[in-house]
Amino acid sequence: MGKSKKDEYGGDQIQVLEGLEAVRKRPGMYIGTTSSRGLHHLVYEIVDNAVDEALAGYCDTVHVTIHKDNSITVSDNGRGVPVDINHKTGRPAIEVVYTVLHAGGKFGGGGYKVSGGLHGVGASVVNALSENMEVIVKRDSRIHKQTYERGKITSDLTVIGECDPDDTGTQVTFLPDGEIFKETLIYDFDVLKTRLREMAFLTKGLKIILTDERTREEIDILIKKEKAEKASGEEFYDEEADITEDDNPDSSTSEAEESDEDGSEEKIREEIFHYEGGIKEFVEYLNSSKSPLYNEVIYCEGIKDKVSVEVAFQHNDGYSEITECFANNINTPDGGMHLTGFKNAITKTFNDYAKKNKIIKENETALAGEDIREGLAAIISVKIENPQFEGQTKQKLGNAEARGAVDSIVSEQLTYYLEQNPAVAKTICEKAILAQRAREAARKARDLTRRKNVLEGGGLPGKLADCSDKDPSKCEIFIVEGDSAGGSAKKARTRTTQAILPLRGKILNVEKTRPERALENEEIRSMITAFGTGIHDEFNIEKLRYDKIIIMTDADVDGAHIATLLLTFFYRFMPELIREGHVYLAQPPLFKIEKNKKVWYAYSDDELNSIIEEIGRDQNNKVQRYKGLGEMDAEQLWETTMDPEKRILLRVDMEQSTEAEVDITFSTLMGDQVEPRREFIETNAKYAKNLDI
Repeated sequence: MGKSKKDEYGGDQIQVLEGLEAVRKRPGMYIGTTSSRGLHHLVYEIVDNAVDEALAGYCDTVHVTIHKDNSITVSDNGRGVPVDINHKTGRPAIEVVYTVLHAGGKFGGGGYKVSGGLHGVGASVVNALSENMEVIVKRDSRIHKQTYERGKITSDLTVIGECDPDDTGTQVTFLPDGEIFKETLIYDFDVLKTRLREMAFLTKGLKIILTDERTREEIDILIKKEKAEKASGEEFYDEEADITEDDNPDSSTSEAEESDEDGSEEKIREEIFHYEGGIKEFVEYLNSSKSPLYNEVIYCEGIKDKVSVEVAFQHNDGYSEITECFANNINTPDGGMHLTGFKNAITKTFNDYAKKNKIIKENETALAGEDIREGLAAIISVKIENPQFEGQTKQKLGNAEARGAVDSIVSEQLTYYLEQNPAVAKTICEKAILAQRAREAARKARDLTRRKNVLEGGGLPGKLADCSDKDPSKCEIFIVEGDSAGGSAKKARTRTTQAILPLRGKILNVEKTRPERALENEEIRSMITAFGTGIHDEFNIEKLRYDKIIIMTDADVDGAHIATLLLTFFYRFMPELIREGHVYLAQPPLFKIEKNKKVWYAYSDDELNSIIEEIGRDQNNKVQRYKGLGEMDAEQLWETTMDPEKRILLRVDMEQSTEAEVDITFSTLMGDQVEPRREFIETNAKYAKNLDI
């Protein structure tokens, strides 16, 4: 890995560019996907290079800007990409970085001891997948510039000015290529915000500034334009959007401020992430919508076997664990050796402490790791010279030395901390003992919900109207609130492939309830039994009886609340259903429009107005506002909401959100703390449009 792969291409420029042509032909091999997730990944790759400069001690500020045309600029105050001649290629080193795969300062040349990036291919891959790219480097008292199109050099490296010797850094501006990213080219500010905040937490002292030059109105126009072009296959022209200040002399808005419909000024969004406390502040952020059991975040750090380890954690009074793992600032959602080391350390250390201090007697059962980790918010971050990730997208860390390093450092420092803080130690142990008792009660309750094999005599809930087809890939289940809607759905369904499970009222809020109590709830037991997968550690996706689990509730506030309660249950008890894309939200219409015996259905106010404009406004129009699914007869429910050929389904997706962000969202909206929920609603309610619920 220490050798540049330049030799594989030969010496001339065309062969180098053939390497990037391979990226364009098979982009998924390099960025995982060309969906929205891949689009955002381009930004992370360039930012990773800036963060690597920070890890090396040469950079303290990174600016990320989303421009009005959805191009991105990432600038840092690091050393600047080298511009001198590379002795192997005879070309400026900057060209090697941006046009050659597996080239850079991360392959044993001493440029970086640790780094993130996509196995060292980040900058060149972003270049290959961009319609155009411009790189400006401040280095050696000069400002250098080079441009590219789809990975090919379009201008020689030139000096465009001079700068102070201490003024150094790199600025990269790129526009993603619509030929590659056909799903969308529109960047989501909140998605970038989540990842950049995470990077700042993990790089103590680094300041990351995210700026969005687009107003929300402009983003709406971009989305409208993109949808129209996809539908028609032609370029969309919006007359309303094509108005400049010269066309509208009365306009007093500037690039920094736009006027909202209510007359208030909408400022360009900007977020600054800067955490001197590093991952200790990350843990405080994770617990921001919960009640910590003790005031101080427990922190362990050290270096062992050339592995730098940082661990921070704090328990809260909740029942869910959230542990985020990172290797060289790269999130490893499937954990790996560093997570194993952490779990081993805290399980052994707390059990040793509890027995030594007679909190657990010698003949009593030891605390399980999951008991100790109930209500735990933890961050595990390791820096390692040669990280071994399982898979191109780095889901899991495989370095065995990381396990030993984390285990050793956490065990030693946690033992000392507990001895110095007996009150905190006792609080954690007592919570773990309660969790142990609850776990045993939950096991007994779970036994009641476990579905027997069909050959053993069944065991499905009585109110379930099951489908006759036994092939799960062809089957779907509708979760419906109320007997009235359930009755219509049972009449409307296709019996071979569509199952109906009616629920009585709002289910229990599992965010505020211990697992064993939740499992006593009849509605929750019915769902667990019907799905067939089991829950928590016993969950098995192979036993899922339906490919689609569709939440079908009324299009009003109560319906939205029921859907949220159901999603909370899915996320806390069987999150794999969401991760694997099996959970959907049905979209029943809000309006029925009749005219001259013809019928239309509208799913929003905008669609209603559009239909009325199309058919003409006159007294023959009859508009019915549906207050609930129960108002529809079976035929209408089938035609609008259940027919696979005509219906609209929204798949519940969290692939661009970290576990931490999803956890915080559910805790904020469904937990005990009122103030975080109020702040969330006040912050986001003004951005809600056309919900009409």
